[in-house]
Amino acid sequence: MQKKVAVILSGCGVQDGAEIHESVLTLLRLDQRGVEVQCFAPNIIQHHVINHLTGEEMPESRNVLVESARIARGAIKDIREADADEFDALIIPGGFGAAKNLSNFAVEGANCSIQPELLALAEAFAESGKPVGLICVSPALAAKIYGPGVTCTVGNDPATAKAISKMGGTHQDCAVSEIVEDHARKLVSTPAYMIAQSISEAASGINKLVDRVIELIQEREVA
Repeated sequence: MQKKVAVILSGCGVQDGAEIHESVLTLLRLDQRGVEVQCFAPNIIQHHVINHLTGEEMPESRNVLVESARIARGAIKDIREADADEFDALIIPGGFGAAKNLSNFAVEGANCSIQPELLALAEAFAESGKPVGLICVSPALAAKIYGPGVTCTVGNDPATAKAISKMGGTHQDCAVSEIVEDHARKLVSTPAYMIAQSISEAASGINKLVDRVIELIQEREVA
């Protein structure tokens, strides 16, 4: 039976949305492995809009779902339509959208909260023991989803690692081409562009994460 994975996007563009390379690499690897994918995003106004040419904030507003549809080529749904029972796993690419739109981690750090619909969905995956993959900065949300003791990685960024620890998580340093797995929780994370210097470097860890998430689905099916 074909496996089905939900991918959560957070806009379009590294500075204010989903990291485009990470998102496309994730979708590509899932497709290469024969997995059916459904993208979701919150139907909310994004935190702010950044000019990716200059890095400056722009005086306009954009919708996270509408912007995410650029990456998904329109094949995307409101996260309120997502049902964990219909999927085998969940993957969240990074980009500042994970820290600005899917949560307020960029502003509040360890005191952050997660966008309510995403939190409910992620908790449903966690409670049912289904695999979850977190990429780049999105592992910073792990402790809010799983509670104290969860193990994850953002590579070797000391400030983010400190925030993870303050939230009750355990941060494990990790090379760009590797993954960190919390075996008890079936959570897989990889640093990607937290430390990647090229798209090839980002792909090395993302491919490994996707492959491991698929393995975990298979292990769950035969358990």
